[in-house]
Amino acid sequence: MGKIATATGAWLPFDQRLFDETAVPQGGDQGLRRVGVVDVGSNSIRLVVFDGAARSPAYFYNEKVMCALGEGLSQTGRLSPKGRARALAALSRFAALARGMGIELSAVATAAVREAEDGPEFCAEVLRDTGIELHVIPGEEEARLSAQGVLLGWPRSYGLVCDIGGSSMELADLADGKIGDRVTSPLGPLKLREVSGGQAGLDAYIAREIKLLHGMMHDETAMRLFLVGGSWRAIARIDMDRRDYPLTIVHEYRMTAESVAATRAYIAKSNLDDLRSRCDISEDRMALVPLAIQVLDALCRVFKPKDIAISSYGIREGMLYEQMTPALRESDPLIAAARHSEIQNARLPGFGDVLYDFVMPLFPDVDWQRQRIIRAACLLHDVSWRAHPDFRAEVCFENATRANLGGLKHEERIFMGMALMARYSSKKQKRFADVFALLPEAEQKQAGILGRAMRLGAMLWLGAHDAPGKLIWRPEHDGEKSEVLLMLERRAAPLFGEVAQARLKNLANAMGARHAVAFSDD
Repeated sequence: MGKIATATGAWLPFDQRLFDETAVPQGGDQGLRRVGVVDVGSNSIRLVVFDGAARSPAYFYNEKVMCALGEGLSQTGRLSPKGRARALAALSRFAALARGMGIELSAVATAAVREAEDGPEFCAEVLRDTGIELHVIPGEEEARLSAQGVLLGWPRSYGLVCDIGGSSMELADLADGKIGDRVTSPLGPLKLREVSGGQAGLDAYIAREIKLLHGMMHDETAMRLFLVGGSWRAIARIDMDRRDYPLTIVHEYRMTAESVAATRAYIAKSNLDDLRSRCDISEDRMALVPLAIQVLDALCRVFKPKDIAISSYGIREGMLYEQMTPALRESDPLIAAARHSEIQNARLPGFGDVLYDFVMPLFPDVDWQRQRIIRAACLLHDVSWRAHPDFRAEVCFENATRANLGGLKHEERIFMGMALMARYSSKKQKRFADVFALLPEAEQKQAGILGRAMRLGAMLWLGAHDAPGKLIWRPEHDGEKSEVLLMLERRAAPLFGEVAQARLKNLANAMGARHAVAFSDD
């Protein structure tokens, strides 16, 4: 059998160092050595190759095969013969891909392989035929790695992480970014298929297991529930379909216990083939959704979460997090990804920080959460310059709202996207109107102001780390109209031509203020 991984560190996911140990909290200019992770689950097998920013890894390659290794396991005690053959073929392919890419692979196997009597035989066959060593992890370790994956996207998170696979479901407590109690249960949909007694028997079985889980975990009535796993993501897509929700990105999608109950009823009355087609869900996955939604509904009724967030990050990302330094773990994944993108794609890498300092006086009252979104927008303000000028604005919006970014709520994606759109054009793109509507009007206005300020600042390049001057915001006072003052250094005066003047006026108009410019020799 493959090595058993434990929380005490019996194994490290990767044999080589992935990150620079001198990483600083600001992060982002540090890269991740390209590596591959294989996750052999009870229902699917996936290869993900990571690359990009160390603190916010990107998916260089991503492939999944639905093998259903755990189908029939409760009855036979063995892996599905058909699933085993499909799994071996998939792993052979993944090994060949890794050799072609010249990368290291780390592979884990979960419930089906650890529970099957022929699990050790399967691991030996995989090693012999593909060269891949499967590390078979216990349920509590699976819960820990999934929770670490959540922390990769949300540093210092709190709540309950729930990871559902084909044959099991794991829970892990999070408090201030620390992982606490962890438990595993047989609530995977493949196992639930084999529960006897019809619907009444299934309902009783799920209720009993959820009650046991609740007794083993802390009773946090104000907790957040993080959902990890393919079945949960499929349910999220169906919830979006039910709501006609326009921003169809699963990561950080929010649900409530009430919406889960409504989606369970929606699934029950829907034609599953039609629903599967509309929501782009595979046939194998859709077959498990009615069982998974029963589990989620029961979980919500017992644990009563105040908020439910879908996480696209799980075991695979948790394996990367395992080898991050403490300093790297504490850094902001959004800022890291934005800074990495600036370095790779901007015409003047480094100017994003200058631009941030330039625009921030216009936002004196924003909290730290909005500050980080403004900083990320400034770092990304020029990364789409290669797009055709007629389409840069919408490309910016699409990138911000669709990119694989951690630490970013849907509303924050839209705010940043609208700001970057206004960076290139003062006109709103009508085709995104339904997405804009998810953001309150006041927030849309603030995003437009930020975009116009970046648009002005982009005209005033002196150098990557050279500030041309500063903006000063003077609120309305004693009957005097509010004012945007551009204080330029004298050496930057030649940059303030007709276009820059028009952009200053446009910014002031958006703020309902007058504008002025002054020059200094400092």
